[in-house]
Amino acid sequence: MIDTHALMALSAVLRSGSFDGAAAQLNITQSAVSQRVKALEEKLGTVLVRRTRPASATPAGARLLRHAEEVGLLEKTLAADLGGLLPDPATPLRLAVNADSLATWALPALAAVPGYLYHLEIDDQDHSADWLKRGAVSAAVTAGNVPVPGCDVFPLGALRYIATCAPGFAETWFADGVTAKALAEAPALTFNPKDRLQQRWAEQVTGEKVALPTHFFASSHGFVEAAKLGIGWGLNPESLVEEALADGSLVPLGPDQVFDVALSWQVPRQMANALRPLTRAIRKAAADRLHPVTAD
Repeated sequence: MIDTHALMALSAVLRSGSFDGAAAQLNITQSAVSQRVKALEEKLGTVLVRRTRPASATPAGARLLRHAEEVGLLEKTLAADLGGLLPDPATPLRLAVNADSLATWALPALAAVPGYLYHLEIDDQDHSADWLKRGAVSAAVTAGNVPVPGCDVFPLGALRYIATCAPGFAETWFADGVTAKALAEAPALTFNPKDRLQQRWAEQVTGEKVALPTHFFASSHGFVEAAKLGIGWGLNPESLVEEALADGSLVPLGPDQVFDVALSWQVPRQMANALRPLTRAIRKAAADRLHPVTAD
């Protein structure tokens, strides 16, 4: 059995990023926090916390952190079932979500479920499943509908993207159309090194592999503003560029070339009951804002 106080100490260290911060959260001394974490490490025979600034979890520590979150959620569910007879633990719920979902449809779902503290891990939808595989999050928005082992998967719909740029940018770089040669010269916008949307769109349009010169902008709204200012071209969620396309501050590259990314919500089966209200809210928000997934 894992000592509850030691587990709480570990969780507080990893959430706050330091032993001092954990001591303040738990209202105990820093020495007591250190002793509890050390005792847990000795019992399990492995290091759980990297003593860095900020403190970070080893793979084993990350798995125990998710266990602490799962225990907190189960206690929250039990407290509700017993009419509030048990204390309501304030354990943040760690979720992996891509930035464009947060910017377009997911935040209303989180707001619709009171009583949770959220710790969001922002990652590309093609990589968010890795957080579940590592046991580092309690649920995730992922690309496609292939279930992570041990998880229930709920298809959500497709987030539609449109490749856009400023009118002057189109005149400068795409006067002869969207060709492989033009795309190899025109500066693109890329969210981060994991983002392959622009690359995949370019291959879809041209039928060729193109090496894209690119800026990196890790902001969904920054992507739109950068495109409007003529810094580069990029794929933006349809809902974020509707007004700009309507008023002419952005133009589409290839009006018929939309790009749909199918999304799913994945939850470990042992957490499915505790997270049912959040799952319901996520699915409703997605149904309201995402497009149906079309068969290839």
